[in-house]
Amino acid sequence: MKTRKLGTTDLELTEIGFGSWAIGGGDWKFGWGHQDQRDAIDAIRVAVDLGINWIDTAAVYGGGRSEELVGQALRELGPARRPIIATKCGRVMRDPDTIDKILKRSSVIAECEGSLQRLGIDSIDLYQLHWPEPDEDIEEGWSALVELKRQGKVREIGVSNHNVDQMRRLQAIHPVASLQPPYSLIVPDVEREILPFCGANRIGVVVYSPMYKGLLTGQFTAQRAAALPPSDHRSRDIRFQPPQVDAHLGLVECLKPIAAKYGGTVGELAIAWVLRRPEVTSAIVGARSPAQISQTIQAANWQLDEESLRTIEQLRAGHAQALRISLQ
Repeated sequence: MKTRKLGTTDLELTEIGFGSWAIGGGDWKFGWGHQDQRDAIDAIRVAVDLGINWIDTAAVYGGGRSEELVGQALRELGPARRPIIATKCGRVMRDPDTIDKILKRSSVIAECEGSLQRLGIDSIDLYQLHWPEPDEDIEEGWSALVELKRQGKVREIGVSNHNVDQMRRLQAIHPVASLQPPYSLIVPDVEREILPFCGANRIGVVVYSPMYKGLLTGQFTAQRAAALPPSDHRSRDIRFQPPQVDAHLGLVECLKPIAAKYGGTVGELAIAWVLRRPEVTSAIVGARSPAQISQTIQAANWQLDEESLRTIEQLRAGHAQALRISLQ
């Protein structure tokens, strides 16, 4: 699989990264329902076998459970095959239903130590502030990451879910290596200001949820959305509820002929669409089983032609109008 350089760093990331949010299981506020542990570990191993060279995780995913499973996969893969590891801090699970937003230095340092232990590694390749909350503490949290980098406990430091003004504030302290924002056919907000800013400032961009939590895979239905269990946070996501879910699934149906033109799925089309932007270094693609990652890996090889891109933009405009009408 092709790689792209992450901003000004020495990290070369494959165009698809393995996302481990969902393998944190369903026993917490933003869980995805029951997760078979062996399936999670095998999914990571298959991803590496298929050429993916980096894994995205976070301390809060399952209260450390995701990092533990990633750590087990790393032990099974062995040092010679160890992928690049990106994880995040700033969210601390007090209990399954309570996530504290903390960017104080002491908490960030403690979270890093916990992540290193769960992952079983000596240094984190990319360490990120998960959310800019509380906003007044982002400089303190960022300064702690700078300190960790100087100590060698992390190689590169970046942010997730930050806006342009917040990145400018942090840039005054230390260069921001990367940004991790949401980006998909139905959540394209970063195109207006954030992607141009990152491109101009050579900040790497690793986008998450390009298939919007499975909604854009081409395999989701309104019936499946309605049947999501309470342990799956998507059951509380407004985009998975009427009337929005109907508009989103309508877009998926319209995209199927374009995906078929490339011999693949709407999920692959959705990934290829975000990768078309030159500012994007890599797309984080979540998987809970080996089969899931195998179904999306080919998206990195797609090259969308101009006709397809124009048709997609027309469909997106129609989708936006349908969404506005449904919400009236």
